[in-house]
Amino acid sequence: MTGEHASMRAVESYARGGTDLVADEVWAVEAHLEVCRVCRDRLSAVVGAGVPAVAGLVDTVWSGLEPRLAVTATMPRGRHWPARLSRWLTPTMVPWSAMVAGVTLLALLLDLAGTGFGGVPLVLLFAPVLPVLGVAASWSRGLDPAYELTASVPRAGLYLVLRRTASVLGVVVPALLVGGWATGVMVAQWLLPCLALTAATLALGGAAGVTRAAAWLAAVWAAVVVAPTLATSRTVFALQTGGLPVWGLVLALATGVVIARRGAYSVLGAHR
Repeated sequence: MTGEHASMRAVESYARGGTDLVADEVWAVEAHLEVCRVCRDRLSAVVGAGVPAVAGLVDTVWSGLEPRLAVTATMPRGRHWPARLSRWLTPTMVPWSAMVAGVTLLALLLDLAGTGFGGVPLVLLFAPVLPVLGVAASWSRGLDPAYELTASVPRAGLYLVLRRTASVLGVVVPALLVGGWATGVMVAQWLLPCLALTAATLALGGAAGVTRAAAWLAAVWAAVVVAPTLATSRTVFALQTGGLPVWGLVLALATGVVIARRGAYSVLGAHR
C-alpha cells in the first residue's frame, strides 16, 4: 500500500491471481478495493489490458446476467437493510434485541415485586448469559441467510466478529445497567461474568462454531449456576464478589485465545 491507494505492483499482481503476494498483502488489497473506487478502476484497466482471459470471462458472465437483471424485480425501498448497519448487526438481531429487552424487563419486574430466590435477583442470574445468546444469533447459520457471503468477504473474520459482538453488548449492557441499579446489584458482579462468557463464546466458537459454543456455555450456566441457585435460594460462588478474580482470569485467557486464533473466524465453520 502507498499512501491512500494500493501500489501498481500490488494491483497488477492481484489481477494476475496474487501468486507473488503474501496472504496478508492479498487481504489488504481486497479490503482496500472494497472502499476505493480509484483502485477498482485501476484494477479494471489492468485486467482489461494485461489479463485478456479474465476480461473475456467477465464480459461473458455480464452478457448473460444483464438481460436477467433488467427484468428482475427490485426489493421495496422500505425493506433495504443499510450497508453500513450490516457491518455491525444482522436483521435477525432486531427481534433478538427486543427479546433481550423483554427478558430484562420481566426479571426486573419480578425482582421489584419481591418474587426472588433467597434474595438472589433474577437480573443477576440472567445478565451474564444474555450476551452469549446474542452473539450466537449474530453468527447463526440458520438465522442469517447471507452467512456464506459474510464469511467470504475480505473484512470477515475477527474484525466483523468483534463489531457484531460490540453491537450485542451495546444493546444488553445498558438494559442490564438499569436493572442492576434498580435491584441494587453491583455492576462488577454481573458485568465481569458477562464479558468473560462472551469472550469464552468467541474463543470456543473459533473451533466448534459460535452457535454451538453459545449453546454449550448457556447449558453449563444453567446447570452450574441457575439450577443450584433456584434449588438452594442462595447465591453461588460464581455470582459472589469472591468469584470476580476467577472471572477476570477467564476473560483474559479467552481474549488471548481469540487473538491467537483470529484467522478461524473467516471460515464457514465459525457459523455452526
